[in-house]
Amino acid sequence: MVTTVSEAMVRCLEAEGVETIFGYPGATICPFYDALSRSSIRHVLVRTEQNAGHAANGYARMTGKPAVCVVTSGPGATNLITGISTAYMDSIPMVIITGQVVSSLLGSDVFQEVDITGSVEAFIKHSYLVKDPKEIGRIFKEAFYIAGSGRPGPVLIDIPMDVQKMEIDFAYPEKAVIRSYKPSFKGHIGQINKAAAAIAKAERPLIVAGGGIFISGAEEALREFAHKTSIPVVNTLMGLGALEADDPLRLGMIGMHGVPPANYAVNQADVLILCGARVADRTIPNPGALSRQKTIIHMDIDPAEIGKNIGVDIPVVGDIKTILGQLAEVACETGTKDGLKVDSSRWSEWLETLDERQHTYHPDHGERRNYVNPKLFMHELYEKLPDDAIVVADVGQNQMWAANEFSVLHGRFLTSGGMGTMGYSLPCAIGAKAACPDRTTVSICGDGSFQMCFMELATECQHGIPVKTVVFTNNRLGMVREHQRVAWDNNLTAVFLDGSPDFAKLAEAYGIPSARIHLNDQIDLAIDSLIHSDGPFLLEVIVDPLEPTL
Repeated sequence: MVTTVSEAMVRCLEAEGVETIFGYPGATICPFYDALSRSSIRHVLVRTEQNAGHAANGYARMTGKPAVCVVTSGPGATNLITGISTAYMDSIPMVIITGQVVSSLLGSDVFQEVDITGSVEAFIKHSYLVKDPKEIGRIFKEAFYIAGSGRPGPVLIDIPMDVQKMEIDFAYPEKAVIRSYKPSFKGHIGQINKAAAAIAKAERPLIVAGGGIFISGAEEALREFAHKTSIPVVNTLMGLGALEADDPLRLGMIGMHGVPPANYAVNQADVLILCGARVADRTIPNPGALSRQKTIIHMDIDPAEIGKNIGVDIPVVGDIKTILGQLAEVACETGTKDGLKVDSSRWSEWLETLDERQHTYHPDHGERRNYVNPKLFMHELYEKLPDDAIVVADVGQNQMWAANEFSVLHGRFLTSGGMGTMGYSLPCAIGAKAACPDRTTVSICGDGSFQMCFMELATECQHGIPVKTVVFTNNRLGMVREHQRVAWDNNLTAVFLDGSPDFAKLAEAYGIPSARIHLNDQIDLAIDSLIHSDGPFLLEVIVDPLEPTL
């Protein structure tokens, strides 16, 4: 079929089943937008390019498939860099399309020329600069395959404006054939046997569930493995919700801002089973000391992650869902080659100790003088949200208040874990809601992070993507303020948010209803208003400027 490359680009997206894309047009990507206007693919116009990446991020995390964002060259592409790096750090599958200046002018520093493939080299899974128009079908097929397979990540396609206008005889390949790219899925049986034997000999085993559980779609496999073996589970920030909130084996989040029962379990365990977790510094601050005290089993689809941050005794490379199924069979059914099988009675005392720790830990839900207790607020919000609600937390104190109280039974918790990108929550929530229009979606922000993304209130209004937004207001960059108090002798510098707008009036300017609360006894009615509003809603929660993270 003879068509223009821009038309072929749209046909590629349609062939991949893409229904929604997020973007911001400009001159060098106009040929594509012209072709897109004749397609059934929905385009969501964000208000700044970075947020096209964050919205695609949320969409991809909820669909499990590569999401698409599109911007123009120069500042359009560079504005998107933070969205790309955020996706890369959290292994989110995305295909990014950027317009580029005409081919004959590449390298001459013309208007809005940027070497975007070179600029993102350190945090992109793969990138293409399209010079041969006949390669467009192959490139798109490979881009979607690379983005969504193995350890997922963002893939960039940079395409000059003149190439988009060229005519080709177009046919879309049925599959991608890349000789040098062969992700591993099934765990090596020898390593599976070693892992099963270590677990069978354990007295205090513990599963650490990371974001790889969701990437692999391994939630059910994790639950089955944990319950077959009676091994308790802690989670990283990105692994929140890997087990349902009421599961008796779930201990909560570990790390610098994690809960005491979970951190106690990590410190006391004799066998740690790391599932799709890269052991970042905020998760385990001193991995070297930890690995000397216990047997470490590390399971990950990316061999480069295994042993990178912590010493590993038994590495298992492959897809987490597949590996957990293999491990459950060997550990509980067939046994290892030496006949070892898991006998959970070995760690009954361990389970009793952890259960006691869990039931004697009580988060601070107490009164605050003239302020709302944010931990109590998040607890009450989760109590009232539908079981399948999506919660998207921004970065800072609000992130940890939301994370440590997370208890939506079948819901999802989304946040920027690896990059810690402020301004992520609202655009990500818009993407998540676009993917799952029937699920209540809540964006949690601080007043600092909200002011990095509130322009996207216009996006949700324009496109009918109603997100419920909670803004914790303390007129501070709260976590930085807390760090300066502890580490810099309370020398508070550049953390005061004086000059912030009235968020209720701001919401009104967008035609969005709102409410503001400053006392605990106002929480109940305010949450009802938030959840049961027909469209978008903004709730401002006034918290103490000195409120601690934990």
